[in-house]
Formats: sequence, structure tokens, C-alpha cells
Amino acid sequence: MGFALSEMQLRSSAFGQRQGIPQKHTGEGDDVSPALEWSNPPEGTRAFAVICHDPDAPLVSPGTYGFVHWVLYNIPGSVTSLPENCQEYTAGKNDFGNAGYGGPMPPNGHGVHHYFFWVLALDKALDLPPGLNMWELLEKVEPHCIGMNRLVGTYERA
Repeated sequence: MGFALSEMQLRSSAFGQRQGIPQKHTGEGDDVSPALEWSNPPEGTRAFAVICHDPDAPLVSPGTYGFVHWVLYNIPGSVTSLPENCQEYTAGKNDFGNAGYGGPMPPNGHGVHHYFFWVLALDKALDLPPGLNMWELLEKVEPHCIGMNRLVGTYERA
């Protein structure tokens, strides 16, 4: 199926679709990941992956766009939620150069940024190694992606 939106739904108790992300979940606050919950995964789902990406960020380096805030994978197919400040499963590398979550922190005066929290449903548990960046993860999971959807939050620094 590749990367196409599915009937799966993604929600957070911290913010709604196209609503502001609370400061607690940003680089200006506690910098902890928000709780996420998903429902209606496609039939045959065996694993999940989660990504948070800001496409409004200035180019980071040639060949990329935006800024990756979170890459998390090897999430079993039986899981339907992640707690706030999730420390479980396998952390990939964000564009801060760290493993795990790094919250929104756009440049001062850069305006509102949109943060796409993606959940990808996979037809196979892949047992991927830690430290993959978003592009490496997407390359590995694309043949196994049977559904996906996103929750978009916003944040702006004064």
C-alpha cells in the first residue's frame, strides 16, 4: 500500500487537530512527548512506528526539508497508545542529534509551525536497530506500511 492515509485515527489528550501544543511538550517547557492514542488500524497490523516532523522549519541540510522531532518504532501491533513522556520501544535519532523526543522550538519570530505526528501501521514486526533517522526508518518500513494517519499540532515562539 505504501504511504497513503487510512481509516486509522490518531488523537492526543494534550491537544486537538490543528490546535496549539502545550508548552510542556516543547523545548521551552518540560520537553516531554505528548500522550498519543490511535484506533481503527488496518487488518493485519503487526507493528507501529511514530514520527513527529515540522515541515515549516527552514531547510536543515541539502536533500532534506523541515525538522524531525521524534522517531519511535518497534511498537507492537497490540499497542494502541503511548503515554506522556514515552520511554518505551526503540528510539530513533531526531534532528537535534539525540535519540527520543525533542519538542517544538521554532526560531523566534518565525511564525506558527505545524507539527505532524504520524502513526504508521506495518504488516510485519521488523525488529529495527536503535538510532535510525526518519529517512532510514521510512526506507525500511515503506514495503510494510499498510496504513497511516496524522495529528497536526501548532506552536509559535514569541
